[in-house]
Amino acid sequence: MLELKNICFERENKKILDNINLEIDTNKFIAITGPNGSGKSTLVKIIMGIEKQDSGQIIFDGQDISNLNIEERANLGISFAFQQPVKFKGLTVYDLLKIAAKKSITKKEACEILSKVGLCANDYIDREINSQLSGGELKRIEIAQVAIRKTKLTIFDEPEAGIDLWSFNNLIEIFEDMTNIIKGTTIIISHQEKILKIADKIILMKNGQVQQITTSEEFFKNNIIENKKCCKLERRENGK
Repeated sequence: MLELKNICFERENKKILDNINLEIDTNKFIAITGPNGSGKSTLVKIIMGIEKQDSGQIIFDGQDISNLNIEERANLGISFAFQQPVKFKGLTVYDLLKIAAKKSITKKEACEILSKVGLCANDYIDREINSQLSGGELKRIEIAQVAIRKTKLTIFDEPEAGIDLWSFNNLIEIFEDMTNIIKGTTIIISHQEKILKIADKIILMKNGQVQQITTSEEFFKNNIIENKKCCKLERRENGK
């Protein structure tokens, strides 16, 4: 489905990614984790085409997309969700879903998608996408956009960012059913234990390299991650 061959990326004489080789299968939930500065976000931005690798190949569904731009990759079925979803003043949720679908859809179809991501359709279908929506609501709407596009590969860069603990716990149920909602492969960058535990595979990165690829069960069984929780996780569990 997705294959990265010898991906290297350097900035200001510093190796950000050092010879990354990965193979990701179809219809899998993949979590990428590791210390800050390990190259996680750079890697997924290169997959999307936001950044350009210095060397190496990206193969998607058997096609070399190494030199394709963002739009071309999106047309092939790759989606990218940023840490902070974009707000569109004056645009309703229904409008946004129609744009994402790239075709005419009925309000009934839009409502079905919203229901899948845990939103009461009647309450949201005509709402404007602005600052009155919470971080958790925006994340759900963003997932609905991806679902209605039926993308083959969806990438989330730390979806827990900017979301309160209550909203995050509710989103976990959606991520657990992600392959059924989106019907494709999902890659999520996260430090969150709850996300890591529902992943089919965990990719651990450090110093720009892949240190380990393992199942969630083996990841925690072998204590690959340090027992000392990162500050982000501690703050969320304490409700701060």
